[in-house]
Amino acid sequence: MARSPLVFERILPAPPEVVFHHWSDPASLSVWMRPEPSMDAAKVEVDFRVGGRFRIVMSGEQEYVQHGEYLEIDPGKRIVFSWISEWMPPGEQETLVSVSLSPVGDEETRLLLVHESLPDSDSYDGHEGGWNHILDVFTAHLHPGQEVEQ
Repeated sequence: MARSPLVFERILPAPPEVVFHHWSDPASLSVWMRPEPSMDAAKVEVDFRVGGRFRIVMSGEQEYVQHGEYLEIDPGKRIVFSWISEWMPPGEQETLVSVSLSPVGDEETRLLLVHESLPDSDSYDGHEGGWNHILDVFTAHLHPGQEVEQ
């Protein structure tokens, strides 16, 4: 049984086009796509187009493999993708993530990330903590003067 979606909001120190680029660029994703402070840079493969696939290997004390397919891409505004966590039990692995971007003034972006279809299990809490850390690292990546536990 799925729980209610996880919803995260951040005001980021960059315009939507820049934020969007960082979600589409494998070199950038490898730097900030880390759900735990102890993790190294991720290994990322991206075919950034609707129907294209991605694979992210997050490594630290444990390895987490995530992959999925891009379902919707609206440049500078929205990305929707399936999110398959190989470490989750069979039948609970495939979920859905949407990232929506909107301008705040000239130099900031409101990011809204919604992760749906997560099962009512430990993985829900793991994803909640993971996305929070990822978005903190992402914010620091966009604004290098900001400190975050790496």
